[in-house]
Amino acid sequence: MAVGNPSSTTEYIQHHLQNLVYGKLPAGFEREVDGHSHILMADTWTIAQGAAEVSAMGFWAIHVDSMAWSVGLGLCFCLFFSICAAKISHDPPKGFINFIELIVEFVDGAVKDSFTGVNKLVAPLALTIFVWVFLMNLMDLIPVDLIPMVFMAAGIEYQKIVPSTDPNVTMGMALGVFVLMLFYNFRIKGLGFFKELTMHPFNHWAFIPINLFMELVGLFAKPFSLGLRLFGNMYAGEMIFILIAMMFAAGAGTGFVGGGLNAYLFGKETNVFLWLVIFTLVCFIARLNLNDKISTPFTIGLVLSLLTLGGGIYALGGGLMQWGWAIFHILVITLQAFIFMVLTIVYLSMAHEEGH
Repeated sequence: MAVGNPSSTTEYIQHHLQNLVYGKLPAGFEREVDGHSHILMADTWTIAQGAAEVSAMGFWAIHVDSMAWSVGLGLCFCLFFSICAAKISHDPPKGFINFIELIVEFVDGAVKDSFTGVNKLVAPLALTIFVWVFLMNLMDLIPVDLIPMVFMAAGIEYQKIVPSTDPNVTMGMALGVFVLMLFYNFRIKGLGFFKELTMHPFNHWAFIPINLFMELVGLFAKPFSLGLRLFGNMYAGEMIFILIAMMFAAGAGTGFVGGGLNAYLFGKETNVFLWLVIFTLVCFIARLNLNDKISTPFTIGLVLSLLTLGGGIYALGGGLMQWGWAIFHILVITLQAFIFMVLTIVYLSMAHEEGH
């Protein structure tokens, strides 16, 4: 959402894809402040107020939201796993402890299947990558308007909560893996690494330039494919959620049947508190059903009635599409975390191999 309401679908999409950016605007840059033009007299570090300011800030600008969400999720992962590790005993695991052990065994099996060397770092690294990337991808399942609206109410105009839709994050992780690849290639192979780059695939000194070119292309393609694959898949998934969200709001302002109670009371302006009330009621009804207090058909009828009341016929259709895509997207976010982990293991295994 832009300020107030987006004037078009394009503006709505651009706003959702805009990061909260902190950077330096150069002296002489003209920016809008409270509707008035203001020319900066000196270089100024500030929060960007639009795409034009982000562009002017250049390479060294910081995506504050991507940094905060990714670091926060990483800390949550470390805290949660440390708590589970402290509770491990000789008794049969239960609840979350059992779930965590399943994840650890799954990652350990992937390392044993793909890594041929001996390195105590690889398994913990693979576990960290898998869980961290999964948590970042999992943020994509949160409704695209919910958290941005909360931040807008607090005066923060832009907020992207899915770090893996930011190429700076995915390429940063891929670069970290690439540095480890180079480190272990030099540490284990020494000068043999240079021989791999210069004497393969043609083992003759006359082909050294060709070999070097081919090997360097393949070497640098690894981090790019690793980072851009994750970014591309998650960015596409986020775009689909945003487009469905546009359908979700298609009936707003068209009356009670089209837009539901929200449009009837608030017009085109989405009221987050109404949706929170409806969400709470839906969760309460689902809880009653799980406790066998009400039947499943009655539960479905109540939930559909609440969704129709809150969002109208059009919004209900959009909501059902959101749920359908979210269910499918669970497979995507898990698969992307698994692929990133497996490729990391394979690349490090190749760095540990003496032969080419």
